[in-house]
Amino acid sequence: MYPIGKNEEKAWLVWARRKRRTGHGAPSSPDLLAELKSLVEAAGGVVKGEQTQTLSAESPATLIGRGTLEHLKETVRENGVNLVVFQNLLRPKQQMLLEQELDVKVLDRREVILDIFAQRARTREGKLQVELAQLSFRLGRLIGGRKELSRLGGGIGTRGPGEKKLEEDRRKIRSQLRQIERELATVRRTRALHYQRRKEVGFPVVALVGYTNAGKSTLFNRLTGADVFVADQLFATIDPTARKFLLPCGKEAILVDTVGFIHDLPDELREAFLATLEGIGEADVMIHIVDGSSERMEENIDSVNKILAALDFAEKPSLLAVNKMDRGVSGGPVPGEGFRISAATGEGLETLLRAIEGELCLHRSEGTGLTRPA
Repeated sequence: MYPIGKNEEKAWLVWARRKRRTGHGAPSSPDLLAELKSLVEAAGGVVKGEQTQTLSAESPATLIGRGTLEHLKETVRENGVNLVVFQNLLRPKQQMLLEQELDVKVLDRREVILDIFAQRARTREGKLQVELAQLSFRLGRLIGGRKELSRLGGGIGTRGPGEKKLEEDRRKIRSQLRQIERELATVRRTRALHYQRRKEVGFPVVALVGYTNAGKSTLFNRLTGADVFVADQLFATIDPTARKFLLPCGKEAILVDTVGFIHDLPDELREAFLATLEGIGEADVMIHIVDGSSERMEENIDSVNKILAALDFAEKPSLLAVNKMDRGVSGGPVPGEGFRISAATGEGLETLLRAIEGELCLHRSEGTGLTRPA
């Protein structure tokens, strides 16, 4: 793993798009590169430019063809770039050869997201999840390198301390992974006890979910009076946070803020950060927060719904809150039964709170003690 942002990193973005018909609602090239740009900037990089290359066939060695690679080398030199970031997920060999050819650091989208998580994690659980994801990613890179050595067929150049060092590194990482998993299991048991105590004292739980930068943390702060970090950037908050808030009937409930979702969340991250989303499983109701000022509103809703379905949360009661109404809606009419709100100004929150209260009364967990107000 390479850190981003230690010194100024001047990045060039690349998406090698395969020549095939995309499905309905698939993000376009500008959309994907705009999101990648936001990710790199959130990690501390400065984006100098971008390019899209349509591939008729992927190069097993460097992903992009020789002509495109030579053009990219010139671009890197002319723009003083010291970092190239691919939207594509790179195989270990491809990343290694691209770095040799370009003579700069090469990352893919997964590593940028991991770097952001590493910078933002504050709680013990968050830091453990980051370390687990990074070590799992590094182990995959080591295994990839090990396969490259094995394909040489043994003999000269494949024996000696290099092979031994690789095996030692693999054992060390696996040992660290086991230790982290044990620590995470302890954290999860402690959290489970906290959830159980909340239920015993009668607090219903409401979870905020949504695409990253949709305004979940702003709404969380508005409703609870907390001071969770808020910024206009992707993954400003990654640690799960829970606070009490007051319903219109005067009863208290627990509000849980969760990590933001993103298009095509890499499998490594989905597994590694599942624990940060476990609060959704304990929730009586989900509030799906959407950025109503985004032109990709419907795509973002679809992305969140797909991840919720993959995590078996699709059937949980939920309300749709279309946020940032103070900025205007560029994504079209509010879908379905969505509530128009502005977490920044407080517009529409009273109506949303009454809807939350109604859902909690309708779908309350056993022992919450919440009754429908008169």
